[in-house]
Amino acid sequence: MLQALGVGHSFGRTEVLRDVNVRVRPGEMVALCGPNGAGKSTLLAVMAGDYAPKQGLVQLDGRSVADLPPNVLARRRAVLEQAPSLSAGFTVRELLALGIPRDVPPERANVLIRETLRDVALTDRADDNCLILSGGQRHRAHLARVLVQLAASDKAGGYLMLDEPTASLDIAHQLATMRIARRAVRLGDGVLVVLHDLNLAAAFADRVVLMHEGRVVADGAGTDVFTTERLSAIYETEIAVERAGNGRPRIVPVYDPDTQPAHGA
Repeated sequence: MLQALGVGHSFGRTEVLRDVNVRVRPGEMVALCGPNGAGKSTLLAVMAGDYAPKQGLVQLDGRSVADLPPNVLARRRAVLEQAPSLSAGFTVRELLALGIPRDVPPERANVLIRETLRDVALTDRADDNCLILSGGQRHRAHLARVLVQLAASDKAGGYLMLDEPTASLDIAHQLATMRIARRAVRLGDGVLVVLHDLNLAAAFADRVVLMHEGRVVADGAGTDVFTTERLSAIYETEIAVERAGNGRPRIVPVYDPDTQPAHGA
């Protein structure tokens, strides 16, 4: 299990996380939701081991993440940042190869790359320079990189950590991305995903952790976490929570198109 225990974090004098407790089990998808500035991306980075928390600790299977060597950590979790960057003009195939440990036989590495490119619908762009791809295609290439990294470990029970993986994608590719994440869950991996789209979180996540001003304000099934009163208060706008045909919540902003914005907005 991957868990944050009493985690606090700050940047300079700005406190970003306050006494946060979150757990992710193998075979479970947990969505981090909340308004801008809630601390979602920082929490994901802390749980990934990219930031050392100022207070509390992060444990992976009972061991402090801070004590795990980078090569061991890389085999247990794979992280897709919100805005991944490239410092060189790699082809898509070369980008994926970066996520595969050197001790993986080339034949297996090639199979992993081929299968993952197919999963993210980039087979026909495998030998293209990543820099010429559209923003959405490039993001899918980076998603493929972390999927290959986790698959190459050859062990179930790893953790896929995704920060806004659907932000630059059209609706079809948003759904495809979330289905890929669900497949990782079915294979026994834990998935921690930051999502602004509350409807995607309601549709795909086993649990939702709702954050506000650096704290966890609710943690549970989407049907329990997403309520009209709670969301309207946190997002400071009127939000209706309805029930879809499958019983899952459907979140709908309530607005009057003729309402004038506040002065200075």
